[in-house]
Amino acid sequence: MPGPITVFSARKIITMDASVGEATHVAVRDGIILEVGDVDDCAAWGPYVLDERFSDDVLIPGLIESHAHLLDGMLWAKSEYVGPVDRHDPSGKLREGLNNVPALIGRMKAIEARMTDPARPLVAWGVDPSLNDPITPITRHDLDQVSKTRPIFVLHASCHIAYVNSATLALANYAAIKAPGVLRDASGTPTGELQEMAAMMAAIKAVASDLVGGSTDAEQFYNFAKVAQARGATTIVDGGGSTYFEPAFLAAALAATSAADFPARIVAHNNGITVPSAQDMIKFSAMVEGKGNDKLVFQGIKILVDGSNQGFTGRLRPPGYLGTGVNGLWNRAPEELRQLVPALHDAGLQIVAHCNADQAAEMFIEAVALAQARKPRFDHRHFIVHGQLLDESLLRRMATLGIHATLFSNHLYYWGEFHRAHTFGAFRAGAMNPAATALRLGVVVSAHSDTPVSPVDPLLTLWCATNRVTSAGRVLGPAERVSAYDALKMMTFNAAYLLHRDHEIGSIRVGKRADFAVLAHDPLAVDPMTIKDIPVQATILGGRVFPIVG
Repeated sequence: MPGPITVFSARKIITMDASVGEATHVAVRDGIILEVGDVDDCAAWGPYVLDERFSDDVLIPGLIESHAHLLDGMLWAKSEYVGPVDRHDPSGKLREGLNNVPALIGRMKAIEARMTDPARPLVAWGVDPSLNDPITPITRHDLDQVSKTRPIFVLHASCHIAYVNSATLALANYAAIKAPGVLRDASGTPTGELQEMAAMMAAIKAVASDLVGGSTDAEQFYNFAKVAQARGATTIVDGGGSTYFEPAFLAAALAATSAADFPARIVAHNNGITVPSAQDMIKFSAMVEGKGNDKLVFQGIKILVDGSNQGFTGRLRPPGYLGTGVNGLWNRAPEELRQLVPALHDAGLQIVAHCNADQAAEMFIEAVALAQARKPRFDHRHFIVHGQLLDESLLRRMATLGIHATLFSNHLYYWGEFHRAHTFGAFRAGAMNPAATALRLGVVVSAHSDTPVSPVDPLLTLWCATNRVTSAGRVLGPAERVSAYDALKMMTFNAAYLLHRDHEIGSIRVGKRADFAVLAHDPLAVDPMTIKDIPVQATILGGRVFPIVG
């Protein structure tokens, strides 16, 4: 028996559908869009309840955060935020940033003073020396000022670097660890900076095991969804590091997301980050196939090719990093990619590849070309995550092979000045995240926050793609700016397409899920420089209204 019909009215409904672009009313039944038009169009379906609470607002498709990490929810639940960027926590409270090492040490000393168990590790997150003033490294000597006996683990905002104190180095026996990325001083002693997974893993296992999927707390799932929902997202991607293949973790995820009050949908990439072999990736992906629910689905497998550009571990083609000419680190080296990518491709999996810099993207594209030559597949929708230094030649090859991308447009605002001065120089910084070129060449692109790397805020991401303005007010690469409409499409329909969910979400069309964001102003009509400041009034998920908290 069909349920009751609710008709939502709005000042304007932006459908992002090519057939019917605008409307004033949308009818919803059983979580599905029944009609889009005016009130009389909706009334044709029979008796209804008219919901006029958003009559003065603008409805758009629910915004989609196309790359993020459930780790963000875990970090809010299990550790302390000490980064340089102001962020709102899941309760809506503003956490002010710390932009120098003395302020960081002062905050951590205050946190440590409140801890009653002397053996409990102090785990914190969000630091990024590239955003500090002055730009100085963080070492074990800094963290030893907080405590020389309590293990300390501080995760970089990029999640590709960690900083630890002497107690953690001793506990995890770093004197015996020879992994690349363990930085050492002139005497050969670890400095406390650990770059990339191979270097970080011993410390994570010793003092911060929750960060690699070890917790089943429901709070992590709710935190992840709440922060996204507060800025208009109705779908958020968990980008590949979680352990859904473990029965207890899967049960916890299903229990949390199946609750009526869970405020967003999660699309989870299978774990190709901490799972080492293609055989295990394929096996674990098969284990969770079809085991999701209405708000949790599994799509694709995420692999990690290189590192972090602002952390100098992204893999660059010549001339390398500005001034030094050095290069970054591989998480999956080219010879491994040439085996891994065809194996996953042959198994019918969608491959989602973290490629921050251009050499990493080039190697992944070559691996896909090898896979396609061996076993052609149509509509695989493999896509690159970040793709910050993609150029026209790489994008043309991607278009030919059916590879798409979600770009890290937020970098233009948060790290644009740093990249211009320290990592890439003026030309490459201006060419970062080339959304306009990608769209012109037929590559489907979205954009993302990569939270916890930067705060999840789809309107800010949309603003970044439209304006390409740094935190200092400089426009980086004006030729790569896109229209507000194209940027909104990147955050809705294009993102849904990358996730193989464009038949369900991404536009307001009859038969799709009734997922909407309610905005105070029309993002297509305001000054593009004000888009990021548009208040989000509510979200609607499957026809249920979720107010904004905080």
